[in-house]
Amino acid sequence: MELRDIEIFLTLAEELHFGRTAERLHVSQARVSQAIRRQERRLGVALFDRTSRRVSLTPVGRRLREDLQQALDLLQAGLARAEAAGPGTGQTLRLGVFGHAGHELRPLVDAFRTRYPGSDVQFGEVNGSDPFTALRTGEHDVHVLWLPVAEPDLTVGPTVLTGGRVLAVSANHPLAERGTASLEDLADNHVVDLGPGAPEYWVASMVPTRTPLGRRVPRGRAARTFHEILSLVAAGHCVHPLGEIAARYNRPPGIVFLPLRDAPALQWALTWRSTNDSPVIRALSQTAVALGPISL
Repeated sequence: MELRDIEIFLTLAEELHFGRTAERLHVSQARVSQAIRRQERRLGVALFDRTSRRVSLTPVGRRLREDLQQALDLLQAGLARAEAAGPGTGQTLRLGVFGHAGHELRPLVDAFRTRYPGSDVQFGEVNGSDPFTALRTGEHDVHVLWLPVAEPDLTVGPTVLTGGRVLAVSANHPLAERGTASLEDLADNHVVDLGPGAPEYWVASMVPTRTPLGRRVPRGRAARTFHEILSLVAAGHCVHPLGEIAARYNRPPGIVFLPLRDAPALQWALTWRSTNDSPVIRALSQTAVALGPISL
């Protein structure tokens, strides 16, 4: 089986849709169908069940997906190690993270150092009010950002962290007595305004503009850093949604972190400037794929 056919099979096994597979791989739908039919003829067994409404893997297809994914992961890891052994060996990546996220990323950093001796990671800080500038200027090589990131000049790599969300409120706020909060509560309060430095779609994925019932979430005072956000919350001027990692490493006086029970889980992914797609960045990305997302 050619490498391109393996890629087509694995993508279709994930998407379970011929059209989406073709779009994702930038090939024609006929090319996808041809590759799958060729492999099924070669193996003498069906890999997918197709109807007019759905596509699903057969038991043989599921087993082949597991085997091929393992083989592809090993191949890609080997290629990444070979690349990392060339120019760039021993390079220190500058990795931008929010707050204390670097502590949670220790398994990834340790695995990266083990797989690529001499390479290292140096952490820098990212603010939600300006998540992309340090990447674009070259100050940082890679950022760990919550998704989605839809910037045409940036590449989104594998997810490295997953976790829930909390709502930061003043200890004197009525919500503090309840011990929990919902996204609907945001409409009854002001949230912090992160300013114009970040795209609205990206900010809204953390701090929605409307609740699930369509009520508007009012913006309040502006803040540019995490500590400025906490100051506004402690003073009772605003409430603010955050990743649960904020509650794990911060216990500021006058602030309570409430679980946001109906908020979807956050995913944080490696992100880098597309023109800076270097061997050492690919090595970190491959390490992240092999390790899998770290649950907070």
